Order: sequence, then structure tokens, then C-alpha cells
Amino acid sequence: MKYQKLINSNIKNLRIKNGLTQEEFAEKIGISIQGLSNLERNRYQPTSETIDKICKNFNISPVELLLSKNKDNENLLKNINSLLNECSVAKLKQIFEIIRIIK
Repeated sequence: MKYQKLINSNIKNLRIKNGLTQEEFAEKIGISIQGLSNLERNRYQPTSETIDKICKNFNISPVELLLSKNKDNENLLKNINSLLNECSVAKLKQIFEIIRIIK
């Protein structure tokens, strides 16, 4: 997932989680409703100033806007970790190289 899309998606999720309308959220962070709508639809990315306002208003760190909240990802990562814990160091090195090449 691209970082811009992830950040914008997390901004929308933060608004919804806090039970705010677009109008209320936009007012709280000092941008226009249209600006917030464009962010949520991934039409442009927030400025660092907007990110700072969001983080201060909702007592979160900027890093939290980059974290994937996707439950499917969490479950998949847990399953992968479980399988990796059973591997030898040699196998882990092979897996690492494969992932590095794929990425």
C-alpha cells in the first residue's frame, strides 16, 4: 500500500472512530471541508502542518498515521511469524533474500 493512501485512509478512520462528521473534523484541524474530503478520497496528501494539527488534536504520533490497521494484515503477519519461528537460521536467510528480491 502506498504511504499517501495509507495516511489518508488512517485520517478518515480516525475521524470515523471519533464519531466526527467531515465538517466537525475539518473545523477541529483547521482545514476546509472540501480539503478534508479530498484527503479522504486520496486526491492530495496532507501538509506537515495538517498532520501536526491532527496529531495534537487526537493525541497521537505522526507514526500512527503510517500504521496499517488492517486486521487481515495483522492475522497474516501473525501466521507468517508463527511459521518463521519454526525455521532454521539458514532458511530464514533464504526467506529474507526472497522477500528482499520481491519487494
